[in-house]
Amino acid sequence: MKPAATRIAPGARVDLSKWDADDADIIGKDKSDARERLDEQREKLETLQELLYAEGRHKLLIVLQAMDTAGKDSTIRHVFQGVDPLGVRVASFKSPTPYELARDYLWRVHHHVPGAGEIAIFNRSHYEDVLITRVNGWIDAAECKRRYRQINDFERMLAETGVTILKFYLHISKDEQKKRLEERRDNPQKQWKFQPGDLAVRAQWGGYMKAYEAALSATSTGHAPWHVIPANNKLARNLMVSSLLIEALEGLKMRYPEPAEGAAGTIIV
Repeated sequence: MKPAATRIAPGARVDLSKWDADDADIIGKDKSDARERLDEQREKLETLQELLYAEGRHKLLIVLQAMDTAGKDSTIRHVFQGVDPLGVRVASFKSPTPYELARDYLWRVHHHVPGAGEIAIFNRSHYEDVLITRVNGWIDAAECKRRYRQINDFERMLAETGVTILKFYLHISKDEQKKRLEERRDNPQKQWKFQPGDLAVRAQWGGYMKAYEAALSATSTGHAPWHVIPANNKLARNLMVSSLLIEALEGLKMRYPEPAEGAAGTIIV
C-alpha cells in the first residue's frame, strides 16, 4: 500500500472490514532494507522538524487514534526518535476531570494545539468524545452528529490559522489485539500495561468499529484528512506514518530564516 492510498476522501463512507490491517507492502522484500529506510526517514524528519522550528511560521498537529495495543506510544517513540524535544509536544487525553467536565469538551484540547514552529502529537484526542461516549451510550446519536460538526469547525479554524493537521487511525485486527493483550498479560516487562478494563473494552469491539467508521466518515475533510494505517505489522506502520509526515512537511516549502543583520561575514576572534 502506498501512503496516498491510506487517505479517506471527504464524504467517503468507511467500512473498516475492507481495510487490510495486515498490509505490509511498504516493507518490500527485504526487512533490513526497510529498517534502513526508516532510519533515513528519521534523519530526514529530524532535519525537517528543525527547519519547522527555525522558520517559526507553520504548525503541525498529529492525531493518533486506535484500539488498545495498536501502538500509539510505540509509533511516537520510533518515528520521532531523533527530533528535538524543544519543538515537539505530546498530549495524552485521559478521562476528563470534574473541572474539565464543567466546560465544553473541546476546551481542554484547544490548550494543547501547536504554536508556531511546533509539532503537537495527540495520543488519543477530542475524538474520544465521539467514540467512548457513543459506545457507552453517554451521548445519543443527535449529540454525536452535533459533535462531528463542531469538531470539523474546530479543525477548520485551526487549519485557517496555519495548522497542518494529519489524523492517523492505527488499524489492527481483533486477532492481533488478542495476541498483544496476551503478551502484555504474560510478559513480566509488559504486565504493568495490562489492565482488566482492557478486556471490557475488547468486549465492545463491534461497537467501537461502528463508532470509528462513523467518525472517520464524518470527519475526514480536505483540511484535516484521516489516514487508515495498517498496524498489524509494526515496521510497516512506522514507515507509513513517517512517509506521510515527511510528505506533509516537505509540502510546506519551508526555508531557514535570513541571518540577523550584521551576522554574515562576522569574524569571531
